[in-house]
Amino acid sequence: MPHDVPPVRAPGPAAGEAPTRRPPHRLTRRPVSLALWCCVLVVYPLTVLLFRLRYRHAERVPATGPVLLVANHVSVLDPLACARLVWDAGRAPRFLAKDAVFRGPAGTLLRAAGQIPVSRGSSTASSSVSAAREALEAGDLVVIYPEGTVTRDPDWWPMQAHTGVARMALTTDAVVLPVAQWGPQRVHDYHARAWHPRLRAPAELLVGEPVDLSAHRPRVRAGEPVTNELLREVTDLVMTRVRDQLAELRGEQPPAVFHPRPPRPLPGTGSPAAGGAS
Repeated sequence: MPHDVPPVRAPGPAAGEAPTRRPPHRLTRRPVSLALWCCVLVVYPLTVLLFRLRYRHAERVPATGPVLLVANHVSVLDPLACARLVWDAGRAPRFLAKDAVFRGPAGTLLRAAGQIPVSRGSSTASSSVSAAREALEAGDLVVIYPEGTVTRDPDWWPMQAHTGVARMALTTDAVVLPVAQWGPQRVHDYHARAWHPRLRAPAELLVGEPVDLSAHRPRVRAGEPVTNELLREVTDLVMTRVRDQLAELRGEQPPAVFHPRPPRPLPGTGSPAAGGAS
């Protein structure tokens, strides 16, 4: 592991308890497919070249069990850094990604590696949520960028998110883990449509404490309808956690409201690796 990435350690034991260790990665990742290993062999060295990664509280990524990892979106390169975080934490990531990347040989590889296409605005859009829910029920770690594309906020704060993240959070037992990313936009500035080629650009990821949904999940399990209002409430709750963690990374005060997202996808724009899952 590169020296600039701190090793993932389990939280320290309470007084009087024996130290705890995370299981070996070969167990926490479970069997890794050949297709996923191919992806790792491409992504891992690429992130070593592109970023000087710093993780904060990577030990908060559960070693086992279903995890819905929710991140902000500042660059088309975000998924590379986030994939490294998850892999270094001993898990195998499954990304919700725009269906545009699932074309040709690369798409075949991504599907074989367990990644989940999102077809927003089509009659099959809900199938991505169902596929992600099935992955969570199987105990996998699913990564979602609820904004659906790189934020349009001029200062890179999160914009209003799609509500698919709330539907997954409410209808599964997954740990909902907010993660803030900052730094990949230094290599690719989406707003300026410009690359800034450089090696080892600083990039940080802050893993937050799991989002407490104890006031929401019981209502759904008791039969309360999953209304648009409830979905928006939970989505904003989760994204507020992500936004506040981003503020901690940046050492700045975040805006009080989310920047509005574009009214519809713009042709030829957006990060193909972002899947908002409306």
